[in-house]
Amino acid sequence: MEFLASLIYALVLLAFIIGLIYLAALFARGYLTTGSMSGSVSSVTMRFFGPKPERRLAVVDQANVDGRRRLVLVRRDDVEHLIMTGGPVDVVIETGIGEQPVRQAGEVVQGPTPVYTAQPRAVGQGSGES
Repeated sequence: MEFLASLIYALVLLAFIIGLIYLAALFARGYLTTGSMSGSVSSVTMRFFGPKPERRLAVVDQANVDGRRRLVLVRRDDVEHLIMTGGPVDVVIETGIGEQPVRQAGEVVQGPTPVYTAQPRAVGQGSGES
């Protein structure tokens, strides 16, 4: 009688393990062939095995300024932002960094306009002398 009970227990356990292996194979086959599960699987498993959304945020580059501060170049939706972190306040240094437009040959490009213009002084002239 004890032998029969242990045999039934072993058969039930074997059936359970075979069922788990079958389910794992079903999930693996559905995910590897299509990137998502087949229609026979519930929406809960679709959430785990469905296609992943495209990433919108990425750290492009980072550099240490000193022991505490760091410059981080972050890309969000194909626009880059330069941020300095680690100081008393995190600072956005530049936003909207993107690719420069391609210029056609022969196009005139003006240089930056000076902020402060001063006439050059001759040697020996002071600031108040003319």
